[in-house]
Amino acid sequence: MDKNPDLSLDCDLASIQDELKGHAPSIVLCREPFHKAEFLDRMIGSAGCPVVFVDMDLLYTGYLRSAMIQGRDDVTVVCPDKKDWRKRLADIIVRASEERILIVIDTFNGAYNIFDDLESVRLVNSCIMLLSCMGRQTGSSVIVAAMARRREDGRWVLSPGGRQVMSSERTGIFFLRKAADGLTVSRLGTGPRPVF
Repeated sequence: MDKNPDLSLDCDLASIQDELKGHAPSIVLCREPFHKAEFLDRMIGSAGCPVVFVDMDLLYTGYLRSAMIQGRDDVTVVCPDKKDWRKRLADIIVRASEERILIVIDTFNGAYNIFDDLESVRLVNSCIMLLSCMGRQTGSSVIVAAMARRREDGRWVLSPGGRQVMSSERTGIFFLRKAADGLTVSRLGTGPRPVF
């Protein structure tokens, strides 16, 4: 029997926000970029605090520029590159240590694509964990989106590329998928939890 029953979600997604806040960071895996964008837009719309959106794959920025997603005054979009990644991340860490914010990193795939060597990948993972740690002091949340697939051995890997998804005891890993009744989020190892 599932010890984690389906979440009952209200219109502002408070239940799923509470679930994601319980983990630092929360990694949301999915196979479809449009589902990911829809989910992140809904989370941003119901955040109730300022949002820093780290747009590594520029999909969100494209949606904003084309007006497919409505811009908001309390959302700061950051598009780092290999040259300014450290400075921009340091700025976000300072902000997360001073006020409660929602930090969305979209996507792990984009972050890993900027850096091609193993040391840089470790730096990205370490920075995300540091950001999560600093954010806990102010109640800030970190959501990291990733395009992923499940291998035959059951492990989740980034797609494309095949790098293993990072995890720790504090990391919550969730899987986002489309179901007949809308998008659902499942925490890995638990049953599906409807989102909207």
